[in-house]
Amino acid sequence: MFSDGSNIGRSPSDSGLLYLDKQWKTFNFFDVSEVKPPDSENSPLFDVGSFTISKSNDLSCVCSGSDNLFLGSSNGFVRILSQAFKVVRTFQAYDTGSITHMKQIDGSSLLVTIAEDLSNEPVLKVWALDKTEKQTGGPKCLSTLGIHNGRKQFPISAFAALENLSQLAVGFANGSVTVVRGDLINDRGAKQRTVFDSEEPITGVEFREGPTTTLYIATTGRILTLTITGRGQGQPPKNLEDSGCGVGCMTIDRKSGDVVVVRNDAIYIYGIHGRGPSYAYEGPKQLVSVFGEYIALVSPPKAEPGGKISALRRFVGARAEDIYNTSSFALLDTDLKYVAHTESLVSQIRAFFAEWGDLFLLTLDGKLFRYHEKSLQQKLDILYQRDLYVLAINFAQKAGIGNAQRNVILRKYGDYLHRKGDYDTAMQQYLKAIDSTEPSQVIRKFLDSQRINNLIEYLEELHEHDKATVDHTTLLLNCYAKLKDTQKLETFIKSGTNFDFDTAIGMCRQGGYYDQAVYLSKKQGEHSLVVDILVEDSKKYVEALDYIWRLEPSIAYPTMMKYARVLLEHCPKDATQIFIDYYTGAYRPRKDIALAAPQAPQGGTASAAQNLASFIPLPYRQANTTSSPATQGNEQLNLQGVEAAAAREAEPAPSYTVPRPRTAFPLFVDHPNEFIVFLETCLDNAVLDETDKTELFTTLFEIYLEIATSKIGVDKENWEAKAKGLIDNKDVPINTSNVLLLSHLSNFRDGTILVREQQGLRFDIFRSYTSAADTAGAIKALKKYGPEEPQLYPAALSYFTSSPKALEEAGDELGAVLKKIDDNGLMAPLQVIQTLSKNSVANMGMVKKYLSDTIEHERREISNNRRLIESYRTETDAKRKEMDELGTKPAVFQARRCSACGGILDLPTVHFLCKHSFHQRCLSQVDDEEVECPKCAPTNNNIRAFRKAQEESADQHEMFQEALQKSRDKFGTISEFFGRGVINAPPKE
Repeated sequence: MFSDGSNIGRSPSDSGLLYLDKQWKTFNFFDVSEVKPPDSENSPLFDVGSFTISKSNDLSCVCSGSDNLFLGSSNGFVRILSQAFKVVRTFQAYDTGSITHMKQIDGSSLLVTIAEDLSNEPVLKVWALDKTEKQTGGPKCLSTLGIHNGRKQFPISAFAALENLSQLAVGFANGSVTVVRGDLINDRGAKQRTVFDSEEPITGVEFREGPTTTLYIATTGRILTLTITGRGQGQPPKNLEDSGCGVGCMTIDRKSGDVVVVRNDAIYIYGIHGRGPSYAYEGPKQLVSVFGEYIALVSPPKAEPGGKISALRRFVGARAEDIYNTSSFALLDTDLKYVAHTESLVSQIRAFFAEWGDLFLLTLDGKLFRYHEKSLQQKLDILYQRDLYVLAINFAQKAGIGNAQRNVILRKYGDYLHRKGDYDTAMQQYLKAIDSTEPSQVIRKFLDSQRINNLIEYLEELHEHDKATVDHTTLLLNCYAKLKDTQKLETFIKSGTNFDFDTAIGMCRQGGYYDQAVYLSKKQGEHSLVVDILVEDSKKYVEALDYIWRLEPSIAYPTMMKYARVLLEHCPKDATQIFIDYYTGAYRPRKDIALAAPQAPQGGTASAAQNLASFIPLPYRQANTTSSPATQGNEQLNLQGVEAAAAREAEPAPSYTVPRPRTAFPLFVDHPNEFIVFLETCLDNAVLDETDKTELFTTLFEIYLEIATSKIGVDKENWEAKAKGLIDNKDVPINTSNVLLLSHLSNFRDGTILVREQQGLRFDIFRSYTSAADTAGAIKALKKYGPEEPQLYPAALSYFTSSPKALEEAGDELGAVLKKIDDNGLMAPLQVIQTLSKNSVANMGMVKKYLSDTIEHERREISNNRRLIESYRTETDAKRKEMDELGTKPAVFQARRCSACGGILDLPTVHFLCKHSFHQRCLSQVDDEEVECPKCAPTNNNIRAFRKAQEESADQHEMFQEALQKSRDKFGTISEFFGRGVINAPPKE
């Protein structure tokens, strides 16, 4: 890289400058210094203070390589200089002739020299510098070869050699090119052949290696290529262009294999297939070389007006009188089109060479100048000073520097453009350097509201590179909100995940972009947040409920529990339904299904796109975008229609743990109607245990009573009937204490009565009526429970006669009660009289009939008992008489037939005292077993069993006491158990 020239003690002369194209910028990218010989150098090659050539030892050619400098002289000597420019070796290569061309094979110890003497053919020698001749002490000459030119004595105008010295090309001023092939290193012979012959002098030859070896040939009038080896060998030369060049005006670029040709108008690049790019750079050129990425150019002194440069001057060089004519030297970068260095030299340039990483120029007056390229940072600083940031960027890219340093250049360029007011272009540079730029440095420059679009662009790129922080996301969303650019906001939130979602959601909610906040929340799977936005911000309760209904059970449950009160307030029917589904185990997530669009009527204007619109999933579009107002909260959601509902029902319900119903009870506060629907449906459909059933029925009973309390008239009766019907069912597991408590709090007497009835507390029911002086209720309870609870009749008798009003309201019921008491023997007549005589309400006329009937009944009872006693005495006397006769008198048996088989009796015959006779064979007699009459055996067994039961029951006094308590005829019961022997005295031991 090169820049503006520094003359270093030399005066610049406009007449010596090249005529530069205006597009080429000039810089000073090289430090120039004159090389001074070492102080201890006594060689006649050096003069004090300068690098000069003595008259007796004229310098004829220069080359470099392998960290050494090689000088060839006109008297055949070769001097080798070290990096310190000390002569480390000198040897005589030729006895006669001037050394005109040399080439050192870099990385080896081989040196090729050519000496010319116009009286003889040029002589080529190959030297091994690492080997020494014992006789001369100089390096060993590996081979010597005379170069043929058809016996024509013309000077060599060009020379080129391959690195392995297998082929060499020599061009002559008469237009011929000789190629030497062979093993010159081992001196195994070489062949020479003239491969090209022209009338035009040869000005340059260069080799290009590859699959084929190609030789570039330049003449004063043409540029050609000739295939030396490989495919195409033997074919005529290929003409690349009908314009040639001067001697020294063609060189090869080793990296690309192309040759660089300079003419007065431009710099040309040629490949094997033809001319490549060219670069306009006007001015006469004398020498060209490639140094790294640069093309080094030397221009001759400017000719006097009207003067002409003869063709011969191109080959013999400058004359002695031209020593003090100025030459121009320049280093160019053709890729980026800038001049890395240019200067005018007082003396003309004899040669230049590159070694030790620097470029050296040798002038005719014997001075040697070193051109050292400045560091990359120094060159960039020069470009910064001139605000050439585009060139600096291209320069850095070509140099292959790292992204960090490249971004520094881009950032500086952006700062420069920002100062100039070119904000858009400046932002483009900041965007390119975003990877290694502190965002705050750029953001501060664009906080002005007029630059908000540039700021948005930078913030978007930060998110794209995943370098944005929460603050950056906040700022970007604020910018969108300020511009009200909903489209960009949507594009940003759908772009990817290179931002903080929580921040984006929060900013969208603050800015009123609720649909976008919902989208982001859905993308993050924040289901609770989606519902929160729909409920708290958008007030889209229907959509919120629909979204919950689409979630999996484990996710839907906590969400719907959180927002249940709000949803019940605005969508009571549908909110109740989702709770019913979930708590009955029938919850199924809703899913959208594609429904066939209805066919448009013939002649309609609806397009096919409209018919298919329902299939296009818009970012924030719900399955049903129609929101019901709060007053229409009971309207059922039907997002998918009947078909969707049927499809959902057909799917199996997902497996989840059904919560206990009581967890939903607090949610229905202030929503009794929906609560009733929930409770009733759960009782009908859910699989419940006894605890849950009890809680559901109890709560439902409470709600019924609560609503009935707030109603009047028929509505009140209907709700009370519902409550009564609920507890009237014996299968309903309601806790009686709760029913009693709730009925009492709600003043619901029917509930209290039903509970007491179910608990068998009929006497308490009757007492509740009598304590309330409700005679009609008491009569009703008496008729209902009296048959099962006879003791109610004595209580009713006491109540009816407690006050004149009760007696009047009872009417004929008093007689009915007395009749029941008398029929059932509930009270003795004396007890009835005592009860009636406690107050002066009842009179004798009211009980006259009762008393007469009682006396008559007692008389009949006494008469019946007497007759019964007489019959028992008669029967007992007859049995005793029969027993006496059997024990004292003989029995006569007159039966002739067997009582078993009916056959005529024959011996042996068995007769029983019961007058039954049997054949002995008809009796199933076992040995030594007492025989019993088969006919009388069943009756005897019954008697024995009855007697045994009496004996066993004699000790069961509890049974006697229980029977006595239950009996209405106490004396009859005592008599019965006395007959069983219960009251008998225990036998004496």
